[in-house]
Amino acid sequence: MKNKVIQPDGWAPAKGYANGILNEKGTLYVGGQIGWTAQQVFEKHDFIGQMQQALENILAVVETAGGTAADITRLTWYVTDKQDYLAHQREVGETYRKVLGRNFPAMTMVVVAGLVEDEALLEIEATAEIST
Repeated sequence: MKNKVIQPDGWAPAKGYANGILNEKGTLYVGGQIGWTAQQVFEKHDFIGQMQQALENILAVVETAGGTAADITRLTWYVTDKQDYLAHQREVGETYRKVLGRNFPAMTMVVVAGLVEDEALLEIEATAEIST
């Protein structure tokens, strides 16, 4: 098997990138997910709402590849407002557990000046190990 593009059913096509790439060893690379829906529409305009949507998007890619939240081994977060993130720590934890449970992979958070999509408040990329 060569690299396989992973695209959840019903999602708008990715343009110039892949939402996920699964290699022959079972490593899934999930491209940065932002807080828009499968149809690339921002329904939430607050940090927690976009965070939940981004995590749900990651989980959808992982599940499409045959995995679960427990298979996620790494998350890299890019946030545009450190203070907004810090002000919502309790909600961040609650929302994270609501979507991904108590799986806590290796994580990095980076504060950035902006993201390609102007409405995006954060972007999260992931790596997962899917049993093949």
